[in-house]
Amino acid sequence: MIETAAVLFDRLARSLHPIEAAPGGPEWNLDEVEGLFDGGDPVDAAVLVGLVERDEDVQVLLTRRTDALRQHAGQVSFPGGRIDPGDDGALAAALREANEEIGLPAAQAVPLGYLDPMRTVTSYRVVPVIARIAPGFVPRPDPSEVAAVFEVPLSFLLAPGNLHRLDVEFRGRMRHVLEYSPYPAVPEQRIWGVTATILYNLRQRLGASS
Repeated sequence: MIETAAVLFDRLARSLHPIEAAPGGPEWNLDEVEGLFDGGDPVDAAVLVGLVERDEDVQVLLTRRTDALRQHAGQVSFPGGRIDPGDDGALAAALREANEEIGLPAAQAVPLGYLDPMRTVTSYRVVPVIARIAPGFVPRPDPSEVAAVFEVPLSFLLAPGNLHRLDVEFRGRMRHVLEYSPYPAVPEQRIWGVTATILYNLRQRLGASS
């Protein structure tokens, strides 16, 4: 462990976009995905990046989607989805989706701030919300969406040597995709793509606040 949970959360408070207003502007990864998604306006979406303190360490809450879903079936992801008309912005959408997908009550999540917006090749504009999750939270996954809920140490996800770049062909063009080495405790969970990119952005912002 590189630092205590208290020090980490203090650095987070200085490195994230303030929770009072979701960040605007272009998505930070547009250069990498330009030309890979269909034209038109992207769909606004939000995800909840939950951090849980465990004995002075910090764990990241992740899910594995069911194999029956139309998009990203079987993939590791954060709870989240599109921002509905009834949602009061990205924060409300992220909390609603986390409640629907893994049974997280809003009372057990303390929002800390936002990462940078990002664009996906499926033409979503995703705003990640960072939240501190109560250690006593017990997941209740919706079986129609979530096959598993698990935790991975943030220290593992922040270590540069655990993140790798893959070159894959997509729509006739080579693109770069990020992927973590399999975490030994849950080797069947592949952390890559959008999820890995969000975690890379978290590492970038924490590094900038050092």
